[in-house]
Amino acid sequence: MSGGAAAAPKPLQGIRVLTLEHFGAGPYGSAMLAELGAEVIKVEPGPDGEPSRRVGPYFAAPGDSLYYQTWHANKKSVLLDLKSAGGRADFERLVRSADAVMNNLRGDQPAKLGLDYAALSRHNPKIVCLHISAFGRDNERTARPGFDYLMQAEAGVMSLTGEPDGAPARAGVAFIDYMTGTTGAVGLLACLLRAQKTGKGCDVDVSLYDVALHQLGYSATWYLNEGYESTRQPRGAHLSLTPVQTFPTADGWVFVACMTQPFWEALAAGLGRPELARDARFATMAARLENRAALTEAVDAEFRRQPTAHWLAKLSGMLPIGPVNDIAQALESPFPKQTGMIGTVPHPVRGSLRVLANPIRIDGRRLEQRAGSAAGADNEALLGKA
Repeated sequence: MSGGAAAAPKPLQGIRVLTLEHFGAGPYGSAMLAELGAEVIKVEPGPDGEPSRRVGPYFAAPGDSLYYQTWHANKKSVLLDLKSAGGRADFERLVRSADAVMNNLRGDQPAKLGLDYAALSRHNPKIVCLHISAFGRDNERTARPGFDYLMQAEAGVMSLTGEPDGAPARAGVAFIDYMTGTTGAVGLLACLLRAQKTGKGCDVDVSLYDVALHQLGYSATWYLNEGYESTRQPRGAHLSLTPVQTFPTADGWVFVACMTQPFWEALAAGLGRPELARDARFATMAARLENRAALTEAVDAEFRRQPTAHWLAKLSGMLPIGPVNDIAQALESPFPKQTGMIGTVPHPVRGSLRVLANPIRIDGRRLEQRAGSAAGADNEALLGKA
């Protein structure tokens, strides 16, 4: 990938992870492990591999969707039927050489398929088994399927997203999937460290629902201790700090985050209205929260006088401010290109793919990436079977 390969071996080099995964949460977590150097082997059902390979509308090659490639850089692939004697034997042979096995199946499936520590420790006592499920493996919802958007709804996230007078809204990206995958990867790595010291692995469980609920953060703490129910705020505003929200400019929108008193004073001065910071209605954080509507009206009037570029040039560096971009503006901005967050990997059919880099840097360098393997491309190398 553009940006240069790391000078030293990647930190997870030598770690082998088998993964039975599909769609978002599992693939996102294992992508982190693969890009950090783990040998991640996708165990997929035949003959076409996991379903996300066929999610359109855009494809790098037949059966190789751009949706799939988004979360499968650096991964290998074997096609196995775990319910057949031969496929199970091949899988158990891989388990003996692996450090971890992860899945994001329904909560009742790991035990049925023999993917938990009780089953796999017979072949490798050091194995760490990560289970990413919708609701967990030990409760009345164990057998239920579930996806990101459902969790945003039930855990209360949608009640905090969108305008106060609008319908509940989900976040524009599947962040519960991503956070669950990341949380699972953290748990897996922690238990791998312990297994290396003790010689004994374990089961690790992470559920979409638990992670979604955990994202409520201080809103949950406020309710659990004070009975306060947070609600949707206009313009994506912070629940208690202000001005932290969007403001309209002459040609678009900016987001301002005055999380501290000095930032608010800097904004008032930068807008040419230093007297706003001295106004009793706006002088303290508590007063600004109480008078948020009046404050928003006053700040709106100033921001509308000039285009976004003017305000970014004037206020950036003085206080946290950024443009409200659409996807095209975000990806075509010079900054992510300068920092190496957008790069290119070779693809055997398409020639090349433009991709987002892993956000982790090691010794100042981006992590090298390659396109994910085609379904079953590594059967011969890993199993001796074409």
